[in-house]
Amino acid sequence: MIGVEDWAEIRRLHRAEGLSARAVARQLGISRGTVLRALASDRPPVYQRPLKGSAVDVVEPAIRELLKQTPTMSATVIAERIGWDRGLTILKERVRELRPAYLPVDPVSRTVYSPGELAQCDLWFPPADIRLGYGQAGRPPVLVMVSGYSRMITARMLPSRTTADLIDGHWRLLSGWQAVPKVLVWDNESGVGQGKLTSEFAAFAGLLAIRIHLCRPRDPEAKGLVERANGYLETSFLPGRTFAGPGDFNTQLTGWLQVANRRHHRTIGCRPLERWEADKAAMLALPPVAPPNWWPLHTRLGRDHCIRVDTCDYSVHPRAIGRQITARADTEEVVATTRAGETVAHHSRCWARHQTITNPEHAAAAEILRGQAIRQRASHARARGLAGLAPDDLGVEVEQRQLGSYDRIFTLIEGGAAKEDT
Repeated sequence: MIGVEDWAEIRRLHRAEGLSARAVARQLGISRGTVLRALASDRPPVYQRPLKGSAVDVVEPAIRELLKQTPTMSATVIAERIGWDRGLTILKERVRELRPAYLPVDPVSRTVYSPGELAQCDLWFPPADIRLGYGQAGRPPVLVMVSGYSRMITARMLPSRTTADLIDGHWRLLSGWQAVPKVLVWDNESGVGQGKLTSEFAAFAGLLAIRIHLCRPRDPEAKGLVERANGYLETSFLPGRTFAGPGDFNTQLTGWLQVANRRHHRTIGCRPLERWEADKAAMLALPPVAPPNWWPLHTRLGRDHCIRVDTCDYSVHPRAIGRQITARADTEEVVATTRAGETVAHHSRCWARHQTITNPEHAAAAEILRGQAIRQRASHARARGLAGLAPDDLGVEVEQRQLGSYDRIFTLIEGGAAKEDT
């Protein structure tokens, strides 16, 4: 058998040089028949070893019969039924080739999203310790949202996974888009709803005029877009970065997403940014009312002049003690106002847990008011001739009884009961 080089040379001598087959055979020192076969073939010669057959060929009819009865029968069971005593590798390969002919055809359709149709949402917990203040560090959740049509990704770290923080996180991300997809896809997150939306998220969906779809339990494929986005963030954004705090994390994440959304996406065959305008145009308009204002905390301020948000206490100006106040909190700040609209507290949201946040002005005002109250009670007590306050508060000297007199009164010392000392 000649090689590829000889085959090419034969064809060149015959076609380009015009030599006859006999002349080519004489020049190359090969037979004329070999030259004629080379000229008759348009493809280079390839060595093929003759097939010898396989030991499985003998039992193939029995395998087909078993697969005809039970198409899903495993290769190990088939080997047992036919008495196979050789290696399982060649048997499994033959069963793998034959099985599709006996299984019903089950094609799947590729999921195609329309512009503005939906966005998938999920919480990503980055494996990095974030400094939260007060000597604490933690791993707060990151709300991730991916648009189905354009694959545009947006994300933001939140203080907690409570319903209020999730709603505020949604609002801030959608405000960045300046548009709202018709459907938000969520799994069974407790802050959103498990089997049924929480009343707060149902109201949020009503405000946005959209539908929030809750996936079935243990069905991560239903939101595969955002699951892959979580993995992309963990492998491409997080490595090698350090963060001074949650604010720094969100700043770095926002800057990185501006670059990431310009990358070429293999599935859609273009950059997400190239599809974004069409996607955004088909979405709903963002409503003008901010949802966090729907769920304020109404309470009468106690003497400790503090309100609790999540696990932290925030001071309120003590002049509001005993009055009805309204506290509103989001992922950035905590604000308390009176019914008259006067702001009596304004704090940055604390991400650490179980802390008391005190405004120095509130503490100083409380000290002044406390002194005024003590002096006022002392004045009233003197006017009534009462001693209801402590001696130090009234400035009155009181005789101190000897402790031994109590022992004699209650017969705790020899001599029994004694007359009360004067």
